[in-house]
Amino acid sequence: MDEKTKGAPEGCTHDCSSCQAACPSKDKSSFLASANALSDIKKVIAVVSGKGGVGKSLVTSMLAVNTRRQGFSTAILDADITGPSIPRIFALKAGVEGSDQGMFPVETKTGIRVMSVNLLLDKETTPVVWRGPVIAGTVKQFWTDVCWGDVDYMYVDMPPGTGDVPLTVFQSLPVDGIVVVTSPQDLVSMIVDKAVTMAQLMNIPVLGIVENYSYFECPDCHKRHEIYGHSHVEEAAAAHNLKVLAKIPIDPRLSALCDRGMLELMENDYLDAATDELLGKPETV
Repeated sequence: MDEKTKGAPEGCTHDCSSCQAACPSKDKSSFLASANALSDIKKVIAVVSGKGGVGKSLVTSMLAVNTRRQGFSTAILDADITGPSIPRIFALKAGVEGSDQGMFPVETKTGIRVMSVNLLLDKETTPVVWRGPVIAGTVKQFWTDVCWGDVDYMYVDMPPGTGDVPLTVFQSLPVDGIVVVTSPQDLVSMIVDKAVTMAQLMNIPVLGIVENYSYFECPDCHKRHEIYGHSHVEEAAAAHNLKVLAKIPIDPRLSALCDRGMLELMENDYLDAATDELLGKPETV
């Protein structure tokens, strides 16, 4: 029995790239892909969820905007190949340039570096009809073939679920931690369970949970209404000993800014504390 076979479960095919088992013979470092020679990325944070439609792209973008405002070199790798929305949020159009050394990310107005499949398509409405391995390979190329330069914090906007792309990102990129995004519904515990379990299988720390659509505040009387039901995020977080990083309300102003590609003009503190937590800054009293 060789070292690779030692400790493997019965029936193991030794193809770790498609296996989610917590195998003691699995060495994550052996699957890490080398970043482009012109990239120096210090921290990688993935934004994930067990289901779609909870606002991962919004949270990813807001965290990136906050991080950039604090003076850090910031980037977004849009790993949601079949449903990319990051370019629209920042009003970015196709026009990726490259050289023999690789592709160059497109920068937002404040200097956030972005790579997304929609920046490679002539029309943003063109569907990406690819099979899983091709999609996963494209995400990996966004890491290996893009000249990101010096980046302090890279946020990875993940597709929903626990399929090929999340597995590729967790195995190929040196992810320092994940942020789980959810909504205030009964199925929140299931969403969190799926994301946390996959992170544990891949030995990646969960940094905390962000709840989106948490409530709506009436602009006239300022009373808060729980449109999507009572929040269960505290219970879900406690079950996994996690922090609730933030609760984002339903805010029409955010939707308007995203639709106009002007999120960098946002004026709110919804994710300020969460950003400080991710950047390792102490809490203020």
